Amino acid sequence: MSVFREQGRHRVAVLVRHGHLPVELGIPHRVFGTARDASGERLYEVATCAVEPGVVRTDTDVTVNVPHGPEALAEADTVVVPSQHEHRDGHETGSLPGPLAEALALIRPDARVASICTGAFAIAAAGMLDGRRATTHWDAAERFRRLFPQVRLEPDVLYTEDGNVFTSAGVASGFDLCLHLTRLDFGAAVANAVARRAVVPPFRDGGQAQYIERPVPEPRTSSTGTAREWALERLHEPLTLRELAGCEQMSVRTFTRRFREEVGTSPQRWLLHQRVERARHLLERTDRTVDQVAADAGFGSASAMRLHFQALLGVSPSAYRRTFAGQ
Repeated sequence: MSVFREQGRHRVAVLVRHGHLPVELGIPHRVFGTARDASGERLYEVATCAVEPGVVRTDTDVTVNVPHGPEALAEADTVVVPSQHEHRDGHETGSLPGPLAEALALIRPDARVASICTGAFAIAAAGMLDGRRATTHWDAAERFRRLFPQVRLEPDVLYTEDGNVFTSAGVASGFDLCLHLTRLDFGAAVANAVARRAVVPPFRDGGQAQYIERPVPEPRTSSTGTAREWALERLHEPLTLRELAGCEQMSVRTFTRRFREEVGTSPQRWLLHQRVERARHLLERTDRTVDQVAADAGFGSASAMRLHFQALLGVSPSAYRRTFAGQ
């Protein structure tokens, strides 16, 4: 009997192990479980599984009763492997216990695999990351690099994508990665709606640094929020760093430093990603030409927008529209 009961939906299996973090189990359920199409129909079916169904311990004082065994992995279109803080599968030796290795071997070759935080250790130990780009929590990066030298570790990013294998850093970046997968599957409008429901940022670039020394401004220091709101209303205009700093009555140098502290990236890179998001929305939801979209999103020309789309998304604006228009 199939674990997944709904036909036509993208099937997601979340593999939990003893010592898992409940919040990381909740992330794929929250993101994929709330994704809807324009008519309100669910787009994913999410199932939780374990090497052995039944009670699975968490890293807290609660347990989770997992209904499904590893057979869910064989049926899934996407498999998500959260981290765990007990038995540390693959963390110390780079190898997996036999039952876990057998369970991961059930994943179809054409399925997508994603890890959250140190869940990357498990899929690396299974050989899924050999020769691929990957990331994990910054605190575990050196151990990961020592155990898996064949993996191209990028310890400072939020998430990575290499073929059909995806990895993310700490807990919050699990949200970023699941939203990214939703965006790939069904477009920015669906992913943005999920993000609004969860009250999380709809898009953070995977290459953004995962560790920000002062993510919250110190008391009594000015925020850069007013400048960001001002810029979002004027994305179609050529905006300068001096104008953004002027909104907060700061010097360019002070504004740039404060912006990095609060947002985790430079004002210029943030502005670029906001323009890409605006262009995505217009390509998906309007019939404006590529030239018009480029102007409305502030790129100035279709060639400039095409360059940035290729660099950030790996596709041209026209190819993006063919894939996601109307979804």
